Amino acid sequence: MADISFPEPHIGPEWARRRIGAFRDAEAFERFAAVYREAMDTLPEPAEQRTVDTAFGTVRVYRFGTGRGEAVPLVLMPGRQSCTPLWRTNLPALMRSGRPVYAVDGLGEPGCSVQSAPMTSGADQAAWIDETLGQLGLSRAHVLGVSIGGWLAVQVALHRPERIASVIALDPASTFAPLSWKMIVVSLGSVIPGMPKGLRDQLLGWISGGIDNAADHIEGRLIASGMRDFKVSFPPPARPGDDELAALRVPVLALIAGKSIAHDPQKAAARARTLRAGTVEVWPEASHAISGEYPERIAERVEAFLREG
Repeated sequence: MADISFPEPHIGPEWARRRIGAFRDAEAFERFAAVYREAMDTLPEPAEQRTVDTAFGTVRVYRFGTGRGEAVPLVLMPGRQSCTPLWRTNLPALMRSGRPVYAVDGLGEPGCSVQSAPMTSGADQAAWIDETLGQLGLSRAHVLGVSIGGWLAVQVALHRPERIASVIALDPASTFAPLSWKMIVVSLGSVIPGMPKGLRDQLLGWISGGIDNAADHIEGRLIASGMRDFKVSFPPPARPGDDELAALRVPVLALIAGKSIAHDPQKAAARARTLRAGTVEVWPEASHAISGEYPERIAERVEAFLREG
């Protein structure tokens, strides 16, 4: 059982006025913290738990596996309203490669990272990720993200590419195609307080390809708590322009979910194929919850991509 230390959280609506993410009230924090701890107990035991300082706040990072040789580490970025336990089904398979795996709680999201300054652009998001890698002593890293985590991985490759060996983007939101109306509704569900549980569960079902019991899984409960109990306070993620994508030199593996609600999958794949160093695949049966649906296949594909590079 991992001994999880929570930092002093930001609580209350005054933080939103300062454009800083926070828990809605003390009860909301305690509710989320209980689910977080329960979820962390389902993960492999972290080899290390660190909290590092950046210009935008303190960032919680867990290292899994001891690593071997000179393998470049893999850094995991979760989606909106989520954090490290999202990778419950992925970590065992990803750790088999022997490379160190670092899981990051996103800054400004619910979790053990605590935002201290507003983030208003992709460049700001890239800055804290780059600073986190530097504080961890990582001169090079592969960055794997799902949904908004995929957007974050692309942003750091665009704005702070020096440490980035490659990007793996799992159905990245607002990256290669516009957000769909369903994804916009889901996003609104994360900012509207007091949303009925049944409606929130329905939104989770949309993300997960229409399953009826998304909130029964620990990952679904964690995201549901994040949607209900935490208010993010940064602007919607801006889609990279054509010139930005054309200038991207970092190798990118983009796995697009064929049943995604985030965007039009075929349009997203077509634009991703304009990348100079892009490898793009559409997985027809996958939903936007691709990371949890295909953990073994993703680990195998990621390792093959990293060996090819």
